[in-house]
Amino acid sequence: MVGAVFLSEGIQKFLFPDQLGVGRFLKIGLPMPELLGSFVGTFEIVCGSLVLLGLLTRLAVVPLLVIMAVALATTKWPILLDQGFWSMAHEARTDWAMTLGSLFLLLVGGGPWSIDAWLSGRR
Repeated sequence: MVGAVFLSEGIQKFLFPDQLGVGRFLKIGLPMPELLGSFVGTFEIVCGSLVLLGLLTRLAVVPLLVIMAVALATTKWPILLDQGFWSMAHEARTDWAMTLGSLFLLLVGGGPWSIDAWLSGRR
């Protein structure tokens, strides 16, 4: 699911740039939103695909964890400060699930059906 969600979100940054790509990054005040929207979308597509395949899984989740850290800091921290913990917890549920899922994959790798396992002979 981690790979599928990141792949989908990356594609949507290009399909709906005003809402989810450049426009979103401009709205939350990130620098160089034109560059950053494409940069993040590309990483989400490439790394999400690698996670789905189980190829270079541990390496692929590192940029995804950085993306999630920035997302939490720029979009959820302000909610925490303005509206309190419960509002932030509600809004951040997917962010936390993706962060924890990515962290899990960083620690354990792609699993027995992954290309990583096949290449290393762990199957």
